[in-house]
Amino acid sequence: MSPLRDWLDAWEAKAEDFVSGGDKAKIYRRCVRASLAEPKTVRLLGKREGVTRDAVLKRMRTTRYHRYATIQCPSTALDEAVVKLDEVRGKHERAARETPWNWRVVSSLIALGATAVLFFGGLLALGVASLAAAAVMFTLFWRGKPAWSNLMQCLVAAGLGISWLVQRYEVGQRAVGWGEDLQKGGTGPVVAQLVRHMLGEDPDSLFIPDNYDWGLRAPRAPGFVVENGARRQLESKLAHIEDGTIAVCGPRGAGKTTLLDECVKKAGFGVIAQAPATYTPHDFLLSLSVQLCEKYMRDQRYDAPRFARLSPVGRLLRGVRLQAKRLGRWSSFAVPAAALLVLGLSASVRSLYAQYATSVADFARTNAESTRSYAVEIWQGHTVVASVTAIIAGIAWWQARHAAWLPRLVGRLAMHGSRPLGLLLAWLSLGTVFLDEQIRKQAQHLYLTQQEALIKTVAVTAVLMFVWWLLRIARDSDTEFPLGRWHISLEKLFRPAAAAGGTFLLLYLIDNPQVRSLLSDTENPLRLAGIVAGVLLSKAGGWSPRPEEPELVTQCRNHLYRLQTIQQSTNGLTTGASQLLSLGSNHSTTVSTVPPNYPELVQEFRNLLRSIAFEKAEQGKTVVIAIDEVDRLGSDTQALAFLSEIKAILGVPYVYYLISVAEDVGAAFVRRGLPHRDVTDSSLDDIVHVQPSTLKESRAILAKRSQNMKDPYIILAHALSGGILRDLLRYGLQIREIQEKTQSHELTHISRHLVLEELAETFAGFRTLLSKQQWTHNTSDVLASFRTLCGYHRDPCPCTEAEMLHTLDEFAFYTDGTWPNTAAAGDQPGAAADLELTSDARQLIDEASAYAYFSLTLLDIFSIEGLERRTQLAAEHGPDGDPERLADARQELGISPYSARPLIESIRKAWSLPLGPTASSRVRPTLVNCPRHTG
Repeated sequence: MSPLRDWLDAWEAKAEDFVSGGDKAKIYRRCVRASLAEPKTVRLLGKREGVTRDAVLKRMRTTRYHRYATIQCPSTALDEAVVKLDEVRGKHERAARETPWNWRVVSSLIALGATAVLFFGGLLALGVASLAAAAVMFTLFWRGKPAWSNLMQCLVAAGLGISWLVQRYEVGQRAVGWGEDLQKGGTGPVVAQLVRHMLGEDPDSLFIPDNYDWGLRAPRAPGFVVENGARRQLESKLAHIEDGTIAVCGPRGAGKTTLLDECVKKAGFGVIAQAPATYTPHDFLLSLSVQLCEKYMRDQRYDAPRFARLSPVGRLLRGVRLQAKRLGRWSSFAVPAAALLVLGLSASVRSLYAQYATSVADFARTNAESTRSYAVEIWQGHTVVASVTAIIAGIAWWQARHAAWLPRLVGRLAMHGSRPLGLLLAWLSLGTVFLDEQIRKQAQHLYLTQQEALIKTVAVTAVLMFVWWLLRIARDSDTEFPLGRWHISLEKLFRPAAAAGGTFLLLYLIDNPQVRSLLSDTENPLRLAGIVAGVLLSKAGGWSPRPEEPELVTQCRNHLYRLQTIQQSTNGLTTGASQLLSLGSNHSTTVSTVPPNYPELVQEFRNLLRSIAFEKAEQGKTVVIAIDEVDRLGSDTQALAFLSEIKAILGVPYVYYLISVAEDVGAAFVRRGLPHRDVTDSSLDDIVHVQPSTLKESRAILAKRSQNMKDPYIILAHALSGGILRDLLRYGLQIREIQEKTQSHELTHISRHLVLEELAETFAGFRTLLSKQQWTHNTSDVLASFRTLCGYHRDPCPCTEAEMLHTLDEFAFYTDGTWPNTAAAGDQPGAAADLELTSDARQLIDEASAYAYFSLTLLDIFSIEGLERRTQLAAEHGPDGDPERLADARQELGISPYSARPLIESIRKAWSLPLGPTASSRVRPTLVNCPRHTG
């Protein structure tokens, strides 16, 4: 709902409560309707049987809920105001009945008469009329005329009517206030609670998606980072050391890259580099050096050199095209502006030239003649003192060629003196308006002859200037407000409005007759030119040429040329005696730079990084170099070899290195040389473990990315992902996809489809791995069983659901010994087939069986109604009943199926789930007519 619609609805509700006259029943019904129109409540209506708007309205109209909602918001002030209103109404009605005359007509005539006297005669006439009316009233009272009594009764009735209006306004205000309180603290919470109560058991198990869950649709979008333990630990380590190398280790998808990105963004200067497996250390360092130089040049607002594949002629043409484009844009503004200024000032300049040209020429000739005579006297030796002074001045000027104080003094005088001089010129030019006798006479004439028109012009001008000022304030604001997925900026919205307002103000002043007469003064163009010249002179004081390129930027530029180009120089020399008979030679020399080798590249990188770090340290900023994706290098041996190669660039003062590594590399560092030392002991200073998120952290992450992800779905996504951040977001989005596909809002349906889809993909992966093993005639039934399971889950059907769950049940509880029979095939391979399985095949089967056991546990927990009640019962059995244990079991599956199975069994005991094959409780009622196999 848009903010404008919310504002209109709020004012409509206030108007309805005000008009109600303090009728609490009407206000209550309005508050109930408004509470039912809340977006969070509307989303829940119609999602379960019997939970409709009419049903909720019927419940809220009962005495029980009416009393429960209104008792939360006392209406004492409104009741008192209504009682007073009734008292005033009674007095007014009695007074109106006792008046022989019509009090409305009498009061209206008196009011109209007073208004007419005030309008046509002013305050003085109204005072005189009031005194005359008072004299007449006193005369009538003195003589005891009945007209006096009748008139007084009419005035009393009118006064009581006014009192009733005032009290009615008070009742309306109290009604508006009580209505707001009732909707906020009464009907709002009561309606929300009633809807949840009518939804029955597990109201949070309803999943109702929203079109604005951008946090799930864009996993890498900024603005959704949640504080966690690893981030706090890393910031603490960075705060306690001046520089060093810290490894960030953890499982893939746990958020190591996000952690490095956030640290680089918060640093004063940071670079993040990727280390894919195809990089050699030399290539990696070359890429890192280029990134470092380009990032520093961008921070200093210098463009990095671009090495385009263009010929010299192409580069020349492109440069000419860019310069022509800039010149054309500049000329499109400069030429018309200069032409308009020349056109506007031409008459004034010609007038000044005609008036002062002769005087200026005479003054110049006089001073030139005096200077020439003085120089001739010095040349002829008639003035010895002047000659000595000229000699000293010449020597001093020559000696000052190495001193910087003179140009610096001139520059400071120009910089500090131009601003006050320009402002003085502008104010003096503006001040001549008040000294111009012709303008003063014209203004006085307008005031005397066109006073009303002049007042109107001033008022309209003030209003237009005020509106223009407001538009400029809104234009200069940095405020943005959301409108759906877009963010509307006030600056972009009000910039054309401010320009239009200023243009309209200028056109109004030019077109106004009073202002036009003042603008027609012949000296106004010259005054305006003086103001413009003064403003330009004042702005010129703040201008300074672009500073010289810093030395570090030059080093970065040279380093980029060295790393990314091959420089070649050729020199030729030809000599000869004449054009006809020539004896000479042609010598050519080619010089090409040699690309730096790895040791030289390391040294140059360290020197450059050290210079940058010292500069940033003086500014109080940190320098962070993050190296990501080291865990992609394959094995831990390759990762350690990579660390050994790049070890030479580590240890730069005031530089923090953050390196993401795999868990086994982190484990090697934690051992600290036990039983032997490796490269981690000398390369890394500390290590931060990025653990999978806890259920509390998963709640915070998904709650920030989606407001509609309720706790049961968060627990489901957390259990399936094992707390791995990447998988957590993937399952959150997958829940939404399944809801759209099934058009069901119930947890029991969504969780069933999600778990079975994951099982289908997992079994397909295991079958692919099993296909690479050696199989015999006796063991081939294992692949057939996997094919049967994959077929059940890939293409589920209601009429085969019982068979699928029975097969899955047997496979999940299979541990060792005889391979379980398949209901579809009806085969029993027996112990012989199991004995012929290779150790690798048996390991894969055990892993698949353990994962099926885990998935079956999720089905037993989430696909049965009453999750909230069963969660409370499971919590009474201790830690094994905590939903966090489900994520622990998923993590344990990544280590060993043999250690994960006992953990899953303890979870099933806490949740009171069967420890043997029994699929009957999971089978939903079979449809009479299967939508797929009807016939």
